Amino acid sequence: MSTPGRPTRRVLAGGLIAVAATAAAQPASIEATVEQPRAFGHVLGDVLTQRVLLQHEGQAFEPAALPAPGRVGAWLERRAPRIATLPDGRRWLSVDYQLINAPRTPRVVTLPAWELKGLHGAPALAIGPWPLSVAPLVTPGPVGQAGLPDLLPERPAPTIATQPIRRQVMLWTTASVLALAAWTAWVLLRNRRTADLPFARAWRELAAMDPHAPEAWQTVHRAFDRTAGLVVHGAALPLLFQRAPHFEPLRPEIENFYAQSRALFFGESGAPSAPALRTLCARLRRLEMRHET
Repeated sequence: MSTPGRPTRRVLAGGLIAVAATAAAQPASIEATVEQPRAFGHVLGDVLTQRVLLQHEGQAFEPAALPAPGRVGAWLERRAPRIATLPDGRRWLSVDYQLINAPRTPRVVTLPAWELKGLHGAPALAIGPWPLSVAPLVTPGPVGQAGLPDLLPERPAPTIATQPIRRQVMLWTTASVLALAAWTAWVLLRNRRTADLPFARAWRELAAMDPHAPEAWQTVHRAFDRTAGLVVHGAALPLLFQRAPHFEPLRPEIENFYAQSRALFFGESGAPSAPALRTLCARLRRLEMRHET
C-alpha cells in the first residue's frame, strides 16, 4: 500500500534534478572581451585602464555589481569604475588602476584576474590576469632583467586597399584629360569660327596697310557691308544697327567714320581729322566676337 506523500517527494526530486541539470548546462563564467593596457613602460603614478565589453554573443550584459575601488595587492590601487556607451552602441566598463609603489629594479607586476557577476544568475564575465613591466624612475640596470624583452617586435604597418584608390586616380585623370581636350577643341573651334568674322578679317588686312590709304578705308567699309548684308552708307546706318545691335555702344564712332569717309572719297570740306581705323576696327572686332561666342 503506497504512502500519500511519496508522489510529492518524487515531483520535488524531479524538479531539483531538472534545476541541477540546467545549472550544469549553463557555464559559471564566460571569457570577456577585454582591452588591456600596454604591457611595458610603466612607472610610479601611472594610471592603467582596463576596458571590458559588456556584451556576450551579441546580447547586452548587465552587471550585478561593479568592482569596488581599493587596494589591489602591493602595487596597484583600483579606482571607481565607470560605464560608457560608444557611438556604435556598445557599452564598455572602464576600470583604472594606479601604480602606487615603485620597484628598485624593473619587474613584472600582474593585474589580477577577476569576475564580473551578471544579473539574474547570468554567467559572470571572466577577466584574466595581465602582466605589466614596471620600472623605477631611475633604472640602475638593463630593463630586460624584468623578464620581458628589452625591445618589443616592430608592429607591422597596417595595409590599406590600394585598388579603390587606383580606380579613383584613373577616373579623375581620365575626366581631367577629357575636360582639357573638350576645352581645347572649343577654343580651336571658336577661333576658327571667329577668324572669318567681318572685322576679324579686316583687322588682319589692316595690319599690312597704311591707315590713311583709301584701301584701308575700303577694307573697313567691306566689313560693315558683310555685317549688315548690304552696302552701308551714311543714310543706311539705322539698318546696320538694326541687324547688328551689338554695335550700338559704338554708334558715335561709327557715324564719325562714315562722315570722315565722305570727306575722304568725295572731297567734302570742314570734316574733322581721320579716325584711327585700327583702334575702331579692334573695338568692333571685340564686340562681334563677344556677340558670336
